[in-house]
Amino acid sequence: MSKLEQSKLPAHVAIIMDGNGRWAKTRNLPRVEGHVQGLESVRNIVTITRELRIPYLTLYAFSKENWSRPRAEVKRLLELLGIFLENELPLMMDEDIRFRVVGDIKDFPKKLQHQLNAAMQKTAGNKTLSLNIALSYSGREEILNAVRLLLKDMDKGDITHIDEKVFQSYLYTRDIPDPDLLIRTSGEMRVSNFLLWQIAYTEIYVTDTLWPDFREDAYMEALREYMKRERRFGSVKENLSGRA
Repeated sequence: MSKLEQSKLPAHVAIIMDGNGRWAKTRNLPRVEGHVQGLESVRNIVTITRELRIPYLTLYAFSKENWSRPRAEVKRLLELLGIFLENELPLMMDEDIRFRVVGDIKDFPKKLQHQLNAAMQKTAGNKTLSLNIALSYSGREEILNAVRLLLKDMDKGDITHIDEKVFQSYLYTRDIPDPDLLIRTSGEMRVSNFLLWQIAYTEIYVTDTLWPDFREDAYMEALREYMKRERRFGSVKENLSGRA
């Protein structure tokens, strides 16, 4: 991309990774095979995001609601997450990628909690890309949790007024900027309880491509579409005559 195009790239891309199960079903494969192939898409998109110098990437990997899936599938998903951390941590260190969890780590088995915390601690000083994985995440629960924490601090007298900046400091994403672009794969037209506060003015791009098939070409198409859009954040842009 030219320097001009680079300047138009989003600073933060968030992705709802959807379609692993359907990808497997269309191939008469077990659902878990869709998740395995989905990990390859994760590797591919993380690599491209870093190469493009986009500083923030947030991936919706596992929601609070996903705990209700069949036990065998959840167990395999957690195993894949552990394998991913073990295999990718050296690369994250080599590529200056910071790993962060957005969600409730306490919901996971102790061993996996240890792996997640260890990965966050080890990569905390990395700066080129912040890779944020939403795990056991719920947008509504995040907002409720922020309210609970705020009320506690108000009772203690630590907080005397509330505005957007104060409220945002209690979210899981307190030191992560709001997404500029939200990509949803698999063609579903909903946000699925993801970053409800943060996406107030985010540009949304939906593609029919299933997540295991979402690789470089599909990603570049989404970024090109984003760069065509005019972001006004609720305001009206005037033309040279001063007319809206």
